[in-house]
Amino acid sequence: MKKIRVLIVDDSALIRKILTEIINSQRDMEAIGAAPDPLVAREMIRALEPDVLTLDVEMPKMDGIDFLEKLMRLRPMPVVMVSTLTERGSEITFRALELGAVDFVAKPKIDIASGMQEYSNEIADKIRAAMAAKIKQHVPLAVAPKNSADVVLPAVANRVASTEKLIIVGASTGGTEAIKDFMVQLPPDCPGILIAQHMPEAFTKSFADRLDRLCKITVVEAKGGERVLPGHAFLAPGHSHLLLKRSGANYVTELSQGELVNRHRPSVDVLFRSAANYAGKNAIGVILTGMGKDGAAGMLEMHQAGSYNFAQDEATCVVFGMPKEAILQGGVDEIVPLPDMARQVLLRVSSMGKHSHRV
Repeated sequence: MKKIRVLIVDDSALIRKILTEIINSQRDMEAIGAAPDPLVAREMIRALEPDVLTLDVEMPKMDGIDFLEKLMRLRPMPVVMVSTLTERGSEITFRALELGAVDFVAKPKIDIASGMQEYSNEIADKIRAAMAAKIKQHVPLAVAPKNSADVVLPAVANRVASTEKLIIVGASTGGTEAIKDFMVQLPPDCPGILIAQHMPEAFTKSFADRLDRLCKITVVEAKGGERVLPGHAFLAPGHSHLLLKRSGANYVTELSQGELVNRHRPSVDVLFRSAANYAGKNAIGVILTGMGKDGAAGMLEMHQAGSYNFAQDEATCVVFGMPKEAILQGGVDEIVPLPDMARQVLLRVSSMGKHSHRV
């Protein structure tokens, strides 16, 4: 079996040692080197040709973001960021994902050695996901072509449908950028949205705030008990499952700290199942890029309850795992490229009040 060759870049000798031990304890990967800063890393990349890089966000001489930007322009490769659990750390991490990093893992704040050992499965999973990911060359914004994600789509044609319907979104690896690209196109009167994205709890509020700044709709980290209204999106917090419930005539959010599902909390399956139970044909499901199969079983339940479901196509996914599993299980009605997803979902919303969506 060919092992995944990983180069570690981190200014902390302790983190370099721990990551080396974690990676070398996996049967399918090996740490081929460890660099204390990007300047050393640049030479090691040339000499060793690693498959995957783990990259610290904040380092001396050249920070991780500057290095990542140059790397993704000149020699695109799979990168997993190793980030601090701070507000500044989260902002820099989202910038890294914009630049093309596949995913990130958060350093524990205290007792780093034992904390990193607890993260060993997560780190290994994210390196595997990075190895499977599609890596694109980063184009600087100054010369990037204008695309459909720059355009907010027109208001929903059927206002009644917008009030009655819900959009239920699930994603994992590559999902922060995919969710952003989907949601920046949505008009202020779009249906209420619930989102489950696999992410540590220290990052979900920052992600919701970032989306809120970029989108025409209001985006918040869910607190539970909120009424789900048009033009509002609720992101599952990293510590809890997000569920849809009914309270009289209204849809409301609910949080649960129940068991992990598919090794995740929040879990996409938990959210999708709640939508199947409480929204049925009033729900539109959207499953985006991600490693694994979380959401596939729940999307099938949504489909069986009468919802209409979309999956991101393979060509535009960073990792096609979650959409592929949902398609294979039979819960998907349409497979759509990410740049077209918002338009297709809104067309479905506008048509739902006029006729039955599926014979």
